[in-house]
Amino acid sequence: MQGVPQQFTDERDSASFRHLAQVPGVELYHAHISHYAFEPHTHEAFGIGAIELGAERFRYRGTQYVAPVNSVVTMNPDELHTGEAETADGWRYRMVYLEPDLLEEVTGIRHWWFSDVVRHDAQRSALLCQQIYNLWNTDDPLAQKGMLLDLIETFRPFAHHAPHLHEAPHRFERVRDYLHDNYMHTVTLDDLAAVVSLSPYHFQRQFKARYHVSPHQMLMAIRLWRAKDFLTYGMPAAEVAAATGLTDQSHLTRAFTHRYGITPVRYQKQVFMR
Repeated sequence: MQGVPQQFTDERDSASFRHLAQVPGVELYHAHISHYAFEPHTHEAFGIGAIELGAERFRYRGTQYVAPVNSVVTMNPDELHTGEAETADGWRYRMVYLEPDLLEEVTGIRHWWFSDVVRHDAQRSALLCQQIYNLWNTDDPLAQKGMLLDLIETFRPFAHHAPHLHEAPHRFERVRDYLHDNYMHTVTLDDLAAVVSLSPYHFQRQFKARYHVSPHQMLMAIRLWRAKDFLTYGMPAAEVAAATGLTDQSHLTRAFTHRYGITPVRYQKQVFMR
């Protein structure tokens, strides 16, 4: 995309996406953000990237982090996070989002996960930026798949490759499952509280203490992740709004832009798989 996206209020802010038609499960992202503050959102994919300029401040798993220039950022799937500038001139960064099944297919390794979200590694950060740039600017599917493997080898030392022994499932996991299963419908606080047999406001307090976002913020993050998927495959924005439980296309546009810094229509023009 040339120039600055129409929805940004600061002329220094820009963001663009690319999907690879012959390598499904990969999303590439490049942005320079000075003014914009991203609302909580999620990706159903591993997010790996590097800070090229400036510094970003973001909340991840309830903790505030700062990722300065030459940092490598590694996020696990389905983790709500925010993002805003830490420095006056903002931050420029490149990301690649890899769906878990693709990561396993490419490497033959299961049980990928990251324990740390930010690491300062100037050499690896620069290499990741160059690899993401090269992947973005290559149309040859054979070359893309080779580059993808090289890129994965760059961040592989930061990953764990054994089963992650989680604590026993928390009962609020049932609420997350309910939101994933019912994002296309109207969802009330009473509905969610009933899933775990709590009074509505007590449930809301406990949910936010657990996930650091409100139930509504998590529902919107799930809806907008689904919206990205529908847009990728060419569904008109008005139909996407209806399919994801939003009021209308205007509602979709406002919510999508607040979380991703780009309108749904512009996003679709960048990534639509024809």
